[in-house]
Amino acid sequence: MSQTVSRALALLTELAEGERSLDQLAALLGVHKTTALRLLQSLEEARLVYRDAGYRYHLGAGLFALSSRALEQRSVRRLAAGRLAALNAATGQTVHLAALEGGEVVYIDKYESRQPVRMYSRIGLTVPMHCAAVSKVLLADLPPTERQKLVSELEFTPFTERTLTTPKALLAELAVVAEQGWAQDHAEHEPFVNCVAAPIRDATGRVVAAASLSVPDLSLPYERVLELLPQLLAATAAISAECGAD
Repeated sequence: MSQTVSRALALLTELAEGERSLDQLAALLGVHKTTALRLLQSLEEARLVYRDAGYRYHLGAGLFALSSRALEQRSVRRLAAGRLAALNAATGQTVHLAALEGGEVVYIDKYESRQPVRMYSRIGLTVPMHCAAVSKVLLADLPPTERQKLVSELEFTPFTERTLTTPKALLAELAVVAEQGWAQDHAEHEPFVNCVAAPIRDATGRVVAAASLSVPDLSLPYERVLELLPQLLAATAAISAECGAD
């Protein structure tokens, strides 16, 4: 990757965290302000950033347009929308749709809970590979060699006392997921949230996405979350059929 492209991406990534001044962005890149300004002017011309009246930079509307188009190109998101919205309405719980992209699991859609306690997550956010239910579903479908290689490269951050912390433990869990056709996150990522996830398959039978229900303990205990699994499986089976799966 060229230095200019790397620097531009670093600027956009930094601005995703909030507004910044020219001085702050130049310091981030380790360059003179004139160099940072040239990059920012190019990004402004493409509407990827904008400068406000206080001379602080923000992400621009051009990025929002690009992200919308990227999401529109995901046929599984479009096909899943009605079923996942109905699942969200029926359960009142947070519904996520995630896909494997470039060696990472990313949320590509979300339907917010009606409960007062909600999950911090958003479309486009990456998902931990070793503890999230959607990640387990997606990893479990990979060919064994590819699955083992990916797992061997993971950083097993212990988010809670229940988090899987070794490749051996995760691979054993993935074998169970592949056999039973669904996955769970029993307070592995957040200590007060339980999730169940199920695969969405295309005409080839491969898993192209995973849908999940995420429920805080204050809304339902773990055992009650498992009782929602049949509704989730029914929804993902219907979406899979619409994607061409048998």
